Amino acid sequence: MSFSSRTLSLVTVVLILGAVAVGVGWRMVSEGDAAEDEATEGQAVATEALDAASASQFSTAVPQPVTGAAVVRDTLWIRVTAAGQAEAARRATLTSQVEGVVTAVPARENQEVSADTRLLQIDTTDLALDVAQARADLSAAEAEYRQMVLFNDEVEDPAVREERERIARSRSGLDQREVSLRQAEIRLARSTVRAPFGGRIADLEVVAGQHVPVGTQLLTVVDLNPIHVEVRVLEAELGWLSSGREARVTFAAYPGETFRGTVQTLNPVVDPETRTGRVTVGLDNADGRIKPGMYAEVALDAEALPDRVLVPREAILERGEGRRRTMLFVYEEGEDGGQGLAKWRYVTTGRENEEMVEIVPGGEGMVDPGETVLVDGHHYLAHDTPIRLVEDVQAAGGRPGR
Repeated sequence: MSFSSRTLSLVTVVLILGAVAVGVGWRMVSEGDAAEDEATEGQAVATEALDAASASQFSTAVPQPVTGAAVVRDTLWIRVTAAGQAEAARRATLTSQVEGVVTAVPARENQEVSADTRLLQIDTTDLALDVAQARADLSAAEAEYRQMVLFNDEVEDPAVREERERIARSRSGLDQREVSLRQAEIRLARSTVRAPFGGRIADLEVVAGQHVPVGTQLLTVVDLNPIHVEVRVLEAELGWLSSGREARVTFAAYPGETFRGTVQTLNPVVDPETRTGRVTVGLDNADGRIKPGMYAEVALDAEALPDRVLVPREAILERGEGRRRTMLFVYEEGEDGGQGLAKWRYVTTGRENEEMVEIVPGGEGMVDPGETVLVDGHHYLAHDTPIRLVEDVQAAGGRPGR
């Protein structure tokens, strides 16, 4: 059989193209296998590094950073908690005592002023004229009086002389004129409004040029240091409280910050509608941060339990499946002093407040004053885990519990 030249050429081209395709496919497969091998190798390296890091962080052979606190023997205060509101220790709302036009208002809201500082001025023109008129009337009355008693010194009887002087004062109007002058001078003095005590200006309600009748509310002066917190306490809890005991106050305006004060007074009257009594707590407020009207949460020292073994609340944990048991970790110092061991100890708790928990004897275990219990970084520890005490667990690379 013979083929034409054209047919042979076509077959040759097809064979060449097939060979090229096979070569390209083989190369692509080879490169894909190499890339897959590289990716697998990189993943293995990354996994080994992660495993090494995890082993370093959580290995029981590496001392875990924790924070400790001392066990103490002290008085445990059981506290009464209630809501309250800040109030100024002294507050004075000043009103106009004379009628007139306001000519000056040197005071500004929140301005700190001392006692007797001029805060506002009412026009004195008419008031000064009233004083001048009263003085003129008094001078006329004095002249008339002197005319009436001109020869009174010639009377020998003292009683008669005194009676004549009394009658002369009455007929001349001297007594009334003296009173009128004094009244005019008081009205003039009242045209100047002054601070009754040192404090800050609040609720300024008038402006210069405004006409004010008698009794118009002008402004308020509040004394903010110390500041009071008025607390409503349930009548069932009032019997535990007394003046002079400590109070811890937190404000919504300053989350996470606690202010310490003392119980100043306890109102002896219980509100029959709310069945609560008013307790006043005094706080230092030299910087003026606490403002009247601020909402407060207050914890008042009530029942005192002396001579109790106490640990921070953060030290107490619960472990066990089924029956949960109360326990804590005690720090046992190592031989070199640089690190130690976490020793768990089951304990029985008693009374507690917001900060401390009582550990009672006669239970499963006990701690002694002076021992160190763990309060942070201890939630994931096991018995005899190597540990080291630090100030900040998170900063030291540990796992804080809060």
